Order: sequence, then C-alpha cells, then structure tokens
Amino acid sequence: MILTETPRRKLVTQLVTWGHWFALSNMILAIAIASVYIFSSPSPETPLGIIYLLSNWISHIGFLTFFGFIILILPLCYLVPNARTVKAVSAVLAAVALAMLGFDALLYNKYGVHLSFSTAQLIRSEANNAITLFSWQQWAFFFLIFIFWLSTQLVLANALWKRVARLQKRKLALPISSFFVVCFVSSHALHIWADANLYHPIVQQDDLFPLSYPATAKTLMSRYDLLDKENYEQRRELQFDDRISQINYPLSPLYCSVSAQKKVLLLVNNDPTELTAEAKLRSKIMHYAAQASFADTQRNYLFGLPALYHQALSKKTPILLDLPAALGLQVGIYAGDLKAGKQSKPFSQDWDGFKQGLTSATTNLAIGFVDTEQLNSLILDPLVLQRYQVLVVKSAKSGEHYLYSNTELHADFSSSEDLAPTMLNMLGCNAPTQNYSTGRDLSQPGRDWLVTTQDRMVVVLQNDQRIEVSSNGSSKVYNVITGEELPDDADTRLLSQAIKRLSSFAAKN
Repeated sequence: MILTETPRRKLVTQLVTWGHWFALSNMILAIAIASVYIFSSPSPETPLGIIYLLSNWISHIGFLTFFGFIILILPLCYLVPNARTVKAVSAVLAAVALAMLGFDALLYNKYGVHLSFSTAQLIRSEANNAITLFSWQQWAFFFLIFIFWLSTQLVLANALWKRVARLQKRKLALPISSFFVVCFVSSHALHIWADANLYHPIVQQDDLFPLSYPATAKTLMSRYDLLDKENYEQRRELQFDDRISQINYPLSPLYCSVSAQKKVLLLVNNDPTELTAEAKLRSKIMHYAAQASFADTQRNYLFGLPALYHQALSKKTPILLDLPAALGLQVGIYAGDLKAGKQSKPFSQDWDGFKQGLTSATTNLAIGFVDTEQLNSLILDPLVLQRYQVLVVKSAKSGEHYLYSNTELHADFSSSEDLAPTMLNMLGCNAPTQNYSTGRDLSQPGRDWLVTTQDRMVVVLQNDQRIEVSSNGSSKVYNVITGEELPDDADTRLLSQAIKRLSSFAAKN
C-alpha cells in the first residue's frame, strides 16, 4: 500500500517551515531594535556583566519573538488553508508587534520605564501632548512609516515563501536552536548565581528588557536548601544602587532666617603638618575624610552630600552658598583651583579679597581651601577668632584628619558632609538638616553615627567602629583608630537606617 502526502498536509508542512524562518527573521529584527535598551543604559563594568548582558539580550528577545510565533502564527498554519492569507495576517502581526517593541524602546530611552498598566498615565499624557503638538502632516508621515514597515514584512514573507523548499534542505535548525538555548540557559544560570551573591553588575539589569522575569536564587536554590534565606534577606536589605542620574535637592523648600551678626569661617588644609595655633581652638575631634579627588572634596564640603551624588549635582547650586546669599549675607570662597562646579564660581574670590573680607569682618560665610601658610595667617589673627565661629579641617602627620573649632562641637567625630549643615545652623538657619544633607549639625547634640561613601562602598561610623558595606550587601567592621578588621557582626538595624538616609536624595526615573 503506497501512502502519499495529501495536498493539505503538504501545505501545512510548508507553512510551518515558512513560519519558523519568518520567526527567525523577525527575531533578528527584534534583537536589532532591542539594542536601543542597551545603548540607553550604563554598560556593565565587569566582563561577567557584559557576558550576561549579551546572552540575556539575544535569548530574551528571541524567546519573546518565538513565543509570539507559537501563540499567534503557528495556529494559523494549521487552521487556515490559504497560504496567502497566513502570510498577510502574519506580516500584519509582526509589523504591529515590532512597532510596539520600538515604541517601548523609545519610552525606555526617554523615561526608563516599559509599557505596562502602571505607565498608562504617562503614555496617556504623552499621547495628549503628541495630539496637541503634531499636525496632520506629521501623523500622515508616521502612518506612511508604518505602511513602509508593513510592506517590508510582506516582502519578507513572500521572499521566504518562494525559497521555502530550498531552506528546507539546509540543516540549520539544530545549530540555530542550540545557540538560542545555550544563551537562554546561561543567562538564567548566571542570574541565579548573581542573585544568590547579590552581584550588582548582573542584578542591576533586571529591568532592562520588557517582560523580563529572570530566575532567582530565592525561588530556586532555597527550594533545595542551597541558600541561607536569612543571610540572603539581610544582605538584600543592605544593597544600595549607586546608579544615580537624578536627584531631589533639596528634598523640600527650605524656610529659615539667618543673622547678619553671625559669621562663620571654614578652613580646609590637607598638608600633613602640625597646627601651630591648635591651642587657640578649644574643640578637637577626629574627622573622616574619604579618599577623593580635590573636586569631590570641595563638593563634599559645599553640598553636604557624598561623591555618590556629585554627577547629579553638576547643575545645582549648593544650598550652603545659595540660601545665605539670597538672604543678603556676604559669601566668599577661596581655592587655588575651585572645581566645585560653575554654579559656585560667582562666590569665588582671590586670596587678597578673601583675607580682606575676614579681617574687616564684612564676609558672613567664608570657606577657604588653603595651604599651611595661609591657614596660620588667619588663625593667628586674634580678630578673626574673636569675630568668627571657626572650623578648621587639618590632616596630621599620621595621615589622620581632625576638625578643630573655637566653639563647642557636640560629637566625637565628623565627616565632610557634616560641615554644610553645621555652618548653616551657626548662621542661624534652623531648617531641617535632612532636607539638604546626609550630614549632621555638629553645633547641637544629634545622632551618634554618620554615613558616607568611598568608591563603591557605603561607610558607616559609630563609636570606634567603621563599617563598610559593598554593593552586594556584605559588610566588614574595622576599628577606626587602628584600621584592623574586627570579628564583630555589623548592626543590621543601623546599616539599614544609614542606607535609607543615604539614598533619600535619589530621584526615581
């Protein structure tokens, strides 16, 4: 008995084969469109992060495209007995789907979000703006672009249909499918490992692509008791995202008064020499100064915020300078090379003008980044010490830094971020410190810990301990004086509170 393939079965076989090649072609187009997501985000800083990015890019976008083929086009191949109809409907579906992917990519590029119910209000607002701004000619142009895109899909569908017999002879299914499977498995395996170790260069990519739900260690490894959930949750709570592109500064408008009778002077000197006028300054406490560039050091003092925020602050004027000046006080800064941003330039003075303002007591707020000779010339002037509340940051020969003052300081240690709120309060401004700085007002009793950043780490100081928290949430405890690592466990409650304080100025995209 000779079995022959019926025309209907032969047509279905051809349509299914054509459908797979049509899906592969649109996978390539979709992957190309999805490159917008990659170029719109900071690139990973490690080779492993780059490998994950590439494998996730190819596998996730490929999976979304193939899934669309399975649920939308493959049923047509079996149910519709007309090849021309299947090709036309498939081309329309592909054109609409890729157009939506392109729109989502542009939305992510501009706002950092994807199409979802939660972004419906944003999309509605953008649509209303577009309707208002665009003329009918522009809408016609967009419609023609879509018609061209649809025509491209129709041409692609027909070209593949004409070559389906030739494509069937090529043995490419196994290597192509193996490539996508390897990318898919490797990306999810890397994410499980990264999630278990809270490896930031990979975990930070979770929201990069639309409809992305990578496998996690919590759901998979904990099921087989391969993960300490308590330790994992603790480290996860202490994770900190250091990718800050926008900032809320200040957190809310500041309302306060200042006194024209009060005068404050801050002098910063990093020369490792002894302070000759130390006896004239009654207060001395240890000062934590993060290792940073001269520009970051200046911004730390002026803004009262750590280096983490400095890029986002590039177009902001420090509250420390802006508020007193707006209220009529004289403000002056001296630095051999002022690098705190162009917004600080209007307050800059040369040395003679800076010193004259102090000796004549016409400057209410003076901040100087000075050398040892300039420092001594001001501190040894009895009129300066008599008229000004003086703060001096000085590095010692031992490499440590100290904060000196001729007024009482209510703390055992300080940081660069503490000086901005301290000076504003010394001028009489009692606005809430947490609205414009991560530091503390040292002129009044307050919290007994401080938080700052050093490179990619969060640093918390309390009593004689320095706690360093890495980006994956792991922490180490050191002795502040000796620098030796201690076996003590970090206070999770304190770290959680400190990181919440540190991240309060970060604006969500």
